Amino acid sequence: MKFLFEDESFSFETLRAAGFANYGGADLGEILVTARRIPEGDEVAWHREWKATAERVEALGRESLATGRKVSAREALLRASNYFRTAEFYRRDDPKNDPEVVELSARSRDTFITAAELFDFDFQQVEIPYEGTTLPGYLYSLGYAPRPTIIYNSGYDSTLEESYFAIAAAALARGYNVLASDGPGQGAALRKQGLVFRPDWEAVITPVIDFALTRREVDPDRIALFGYSLGGYLVARAAAFDQRPAAIVLDDGVFDFYAAMRNSMPPFLTEWIEQGRDDAAIPVLAMLRAFSTQVRWAMRNGVWAMGVDSDAALAREFRRYTLDGVADRITSATLVLDAENDQFFKGQPEKVAQALTKAPTTLVTLSEAEGAGEHCHMGAMSRAHQVIFDWLDSAVA
Repeated sequence: MKFLFEDESFSFETLRAAGFANYGGADLGEILVTARRIPEGDEVAWHREWKATAERVEALGRESLATGRKVSAREALLRASNYFRTAEFYRRDDPKNDPEVVELSARSRDTFITAAELFDFDFQQVEIPYEGTTLPGYLYSLGYAPRPTIIYNSGYDSTLEESYFAIAAAALARGYNVLASDGPGQGAALRKQGLVFRPDWEAVITPVIDFALTRREVDPDRIALFGYSLGGYLVARAAAFDQRPAAIVLDDGVFDFYAAMRNSMPPFLTEWIEQGRDDAAIPVLAMLRAFSTQVRWAMRNGVWAMGVDSDAALAREFRRYTLDGVADRITSATLVLDAENDQFFKGQPEKVAQALTKAPTTLVTLSEAEGAGEHCHMGAMSRAHQVIFDWLDSAVA
């Protein structure tokens, strides 16, 4: 599905930003006027124009807040948060040392927190103990009585602030609490703490569940894990070693991250990478970067978030992100979502569902015909949430 751009990556990221309009994260007019100022594939213009829109909308929100117009302030600041996140997306030349990454991430976080504190539900910033430090988190709740609670786990590039649009708004409307956190390699845990991804995600989720069980808002028998994008692998991996969740939702199912990457490369390049022939592989990977916005972004983001030093090393690191040999340990009821148009992970949700031999499993494919065929069903959040919560209501009843 092409949306305002021919460039596949620009199209998807614009659809992603626009799709959050469902829960107040965008206005279509703002999306349209921003996108038309950006030439195809121009990452400099992308940063400049989304930042300009974010700053303009933030100023509107701050003005409303200063005059006591809380609803108007909340609405504008939610949109500004989404636009700041979008502006930061392609800043990957040297993200670890890029002041724009620091600034845009901080402003996305600050505008979101200010907006969330203006809602009627309870919103708390929390710190979750993790291996001698803490992980940043948000707890969205509907009072202090114990309720079914979703633990949100983001993916390869998503942020803690995205949790509201991805699941929390829909969850709160249906009587669920949500505990969201940035894990290693994600959001503020990467940007502020320098924590990088790890494949043994049970080491991340177990402390989050432990923390959830200290909260009186959380019904300990009705905890569900929600994995968003790469989170579909991460929470499945965690659930193989921690059987406490009553249910898990994989949006979408990811069985083997390396296989998805391998299938998108010519066989000779895969062979060189696996043989450690980096002198031959790295120049070819550089050529792939040059000709594809999506490949360029994915590799640059991965080198940073995975804590490796080259594209070839990144590909080898992905080999550790697989459910092979552990999927049959999962016992929690599982919903596996599939997106018809998701070519990168094509066939992986079905493979996950087949591998879950000890878990009651439901596989649902959402289609292009209903506007829900893109990765994580971007642009069709209502349809995805209908499927998720109609299933969850039975799974955690």
